[in-house]
Amino acid sequence: MFLAEKFQSEILSCDSRQFYKELKIGTSMPTVEELSRVPHHFIGHLSIHQDYNAKLFEIDSLKKISKLFSKHSILIMVGGSSLYEKAITEGLSEFPKINFEIRNHLIYFFKKKGISFLQEQFFKKKKTGESIDISNPRRLIRYLEIVESTGKSPSFFYKKKKRNFIILKIGLIMPRYEIYSKINNRVDNMIKKGLLDEARLYYHYRNLNSLQTIGYKEIFEFFSEKKNNLNESVEKIKKNTRKYAKRQLTWYKKDPSIIWFHPKEKDKILNFILLKIMGNTGFEPVTPCL
Repeated sequence: MFLAEKFQSEILSCDSRQFYKELKIGTSMPTVEELSRVPHHFIGHLSIHQDYNAKLFEIDSLKKISKLFSKHSILIMVGGSSLYEKAITEGLSEFPKINFEIRNHLIYFFKKKGISFLQEQFFKKKKTGESIDISNPRRLIRYLEIVESTGKSPSFFYKKKKRNFIILKIGLIMPRYEIYSKINNRVDNMIKKGLLDEARLYYHYRNLNSLQTIGYKEIFEFFSEKKNNLNESVEKIKKNTRKYAKRQLTWYKKDPSIIWFHPKEKDKILNFILLKIMGNTGFEPVTPCL
């Protein structure tokens, strides 16, 4: 918000869960006040009942970016969904056709044996240096179906696309205790704002991919099992969110093009962008706190 207002620009979200208009509380969607201050795009533009993926996002967002660059010299994209960020900054490759019998076989054994089956198959077939989110069954199935259909890993088909705009990546980082404290407060605030009521509205649709989301999954379990108390479910949300944050940091710290700042260093970030635009920055990136 600070940068968008300074540059009189607009914000594009690549948070794949804030796309869904029904999921306001559980995704910490920008408030009405924030949306009125700065134009946002790809916030609440879909329904949980719509099928959507990173490839469609790549197509939609590039069209939007092209249009916005006709009136702005700087745009701001924000979010933590790495695949959706990659769709814009690098582009997604076109993969060969998949044998649907292989996909159905993987889904069958996933339902029968659980995610451990997929994880075991992934570690058997992955090449050195390859990593994905092994807690995400869809990612595991996608990886395995490509390998088993083609005999090659997904990285074989990857080709980075050139973009006609300059990309500057800024990462926000803080000490672990600060991150965990903010996560805990964020979850507590969600509960106060009515996350249980919001989840109850969509409980009937809990098997939709759009609702396979931290915060909703744990509350759905609380509704279904009726044996955990609410406090245990809230603590589970906090724990799973902390794990997710750790995976995000691990993933993004592998990207040498990201310049890291503490969120409070707003003026430093602003000056860095201004100097970067003008050319030689003479600015050294800060050392990550974690």
